[in-house]
Amino acid sequence: MTTEPGRRLTPDARREEILASAHRLFGARPYAQVSTTDIASGAGVARGLLNHYFGTKRELYVEVVRRMTAVPDVTAELVTGSLRARVDLGVSWYLDVVGAQGEAFLALVGAEGPGADPEVEAILEAADDLAARRVLEVLGADQDDPSMRGAVRAYGGLAKAAVKEWVRTGALTREDVHLLLTTALRAIAKDVLPVVGRLPTTG
Repeated sequence: MTTEPGRRLTPDARREEILASAHRLFGARPYAQVSTTDIASGAGVARGLLNHYFGTKRELYVEVVRRMTAVPDVTAELVTGSLRARVDLGVSWYLDVVGAQGEAFLALVGAEGPGADPEVEAILEAADDLAARRVLEVLGADQDDPSMRGAVRAYGGLAKAAVKEWVRTGALTREDVHLLLTTALRAIAKDVLPVVGRLPTTG
């Protein structure tokens, strides 16, 4: 959606429209196929204004990834009830968020961007670690245990791969993905975390 000609916006609102345009385009095309001209056109602004707010295309991409990974914390809503109920609600919430983003989730959170960019990788690693901590909190496990966090981060890789089979290839339905992820997470909570959490860390 482009800005109506002549419409006056505050700097913050204009910045948000540029981010929204970048989000749509980076989520729909490979990074190399998106130009700053495309993004500016989608936001209804001159390319110079995009450069004024964000600098380079890479800097804008980094900000879009940062926004994509900054999801709301709903942990407090998921910490009561049985393990099955907590896992079911948590996975359902995750799939709701992913379903709303569609292909953009895979393109941005999957880091299909400007190659091996250390800043993007750091953002994604921090987001994965925070997500692992939140999952452990929902499961009632120790968020500070590095072995437990590692196990849940590995589960996060499964979750992203499963979403790809749903969103991109259609090999799995949402219901299939929900079953896969809830079953795997309950097994991790019951059979894996109690074991790895007792293993000593190595330096």
